[in-house]
Amino acid sequence: MAKSVAELQALAKTIRRDIIQMIGTAGSGHPGGSLSAVEIVVQLYFDFMRIDPKKPKWRDRDRFILSKGHGCPVLYAAMAEAGFTPKEQLNTLRKLGSIYQGHPDMRFLPSLEASTGSLGQGLSLGLGMGLADRLDGRPCRTYVMLGDGEIQEGQIWEAAMSGAYHKVENVVAIVDYNGIQLDGFVKDIMEVAPLAEKFRAFGWNTQEINGHDFAAIRGALEQAQATKGRPSCIVAHTVKGKGVSFMENNPKFHGVAPSADEVKLALQELQ
Repeated sequence: MAKSVAELQALAKTIRRDIIQMIGTAGSGHPGGSLSAVEIVVQLYFDFMRIDPKKPKWRDRDRFILSKGHGCPVLYAAMAEAGFTPKEQLNTLRKLGSIYQGHPDMRFLPSLEASTGSLGQGLSLGLGMGLADRLDGRPCRTYVMLGDGEIQEGQIWEAAMSGAYHKVENVVAIVDYNGIQLDGFVKDIMEVAPLAEKFRAFGWNTQEINGHDFAAIRGALEQAQATKGRPSCIVAHTVKGKGVSFMENNPKFHGVAPSADEVKLALQELQ
């Protein structure tokens, strides 16, 4: 059943609180890029993808691949809220033996679609799945979230060339374009702009949106779904650390966990 924007916004706030608590308890992790991706992941898991937590390996399901695997707290929180995985174990993030490893690992969490975190590989995985579904005549669609620092990897562009050549119309790449990577601002390390133009030049149906606007996200997903004969890319402009004032646009919080006091402040802001 379709959810209202207000319901999706409430879910997004819950997911953000879970992210802060998980990473704060672990004492390590990647809060910035987890928080920037919240609205996109919430829209996919709760109001767009054909999925069933009671049948996580349903053959005709849609798939989500988090290629920027270090942002896994947002994926874990969404999967737990959706009923795929146990919510009560979220605070075991990054602990020895936890199902919630520091990067998505199918050996610990079989309901994942892929083990990711070696940056640059997710789009190739997604295209392989899309081609297999086309060969099998399945209605499945695959959504691959990429980081803007990640797309500095050459394999991304080999995959982009391949996806357009083979007209893999059931694959959608979503770039979490928050402008910050591990060592600072993307523009100061290896500029990827003009990003939408690059994907268009590679033959992809490409849209640019506000990645925190639920109506814009849904509209872009619907347009991608209606596109035939080529894959789609959604360049989602987002804010690193979205929802927590002292984390927003702050490169420090790419890969640094909040302190106990910062966790309290963040949770107060997210009430």
